[in-house]
Amino acid sequence: MMRIAVLLTTFNRQDKTVACLQSLKAQKLPKNIGIDVFLTDDASADNTVKAVKEIYPDSYIFHGSGQLFWAGGMRNSWREAQKGQYSYYLLLNDDTLLKENTVAALLACNDEITKELGKPAVCIGSTQDCSTGNISYGGKKLTSGFNLKSTVVYDQHQYQSCDLGNGNIMLVPEDIVNAVGILSSAYTHGIADYDYTLKVKKAGFDVMVAPGILGYCTDDHGQNWKSQSTGLKERIKYLKSPKGLAYKEYLLFIRTHFPLYYPLAFAKLWMKTLLPIFWQMLKSKEFNNNTFKAHG
Repeated sequence: MMRIAVLLTTFNRQDKTVACLQSLKAQKLPKNIGIDVFLTDDASADNTVKAVKEIYPDSYIFHGSGQLFWAGGMRNSWREAQKGQYSYYLLLNDDTLLKENTVAALLACNDEITKELGKPAVCIGSTQDCSTGNISYGGKKLTSGFNLKSTVVYDQHQYQSCDLGNGNIMLVPEDIVNAVGILSSAYTHGIADYDYTLKVKKAGFDVMVAPGILGYCTDDHGQNWKSQSTGLKERIKYLKSPKGLAYKEYLLFIRTHFPLYYPLAFAKLWMKTLLPIFWQMLKSKEFNNNTFKAHG
């Protein structure tokens, strides 16, 4: 029997975590597939751990200090899972609801790719925001080798190649983990999944978006800068925060993957922080131009 290690991290999101795991429990798995849950609880003050144990009594629960954030918690779960023997690792955000065929669809996608290309691939699952009907997370294709400009990749019936993959639903075969490793310790919260998929591509493997919608998740990122009404001290704090602009980590990511873009990326971060009104005007103009191009 092939086994999948399902990797999660959580912090004070009992209801969402429970709903996510219930959708995992409801999966229609192929007969030869088994799953184990590896979850890092980053010092939650609610009853998340107890609730998880009620759904998955045999789950592996680990405890953080409260400072692991998403990437740190996922790395911890992944490292622990590597102590076992697993054919696949499934990264799963704890606010994601899976369709009942999600795991089977990801496995089928990887099997098809392996047969066609002769090697496994990372398979990304697209999620839909129920409030808007739009793709909230999934895969993106770079439109430039210079910077992070990209477009969403999605097809209802065929898998599609992408460059950037979100870790909300991400299936990673064992062979790729052996070659590339796990999420980089350089990243605290976000960015780590984009960095990982780019490294997978550089290592000679493919990153593919599986066909169709495989889950539901609200896009809660919003705008990634603070308005002028927020004080400068708070804007600088947001600039440096792992859950904000993640200044040092973002620049490391750019220097690693888009070195020619580094000076402009540096300038944009400080423009967002020091001149948010001007930045908002630029973004509004860019949005209007893109809207005109799309419908003109």
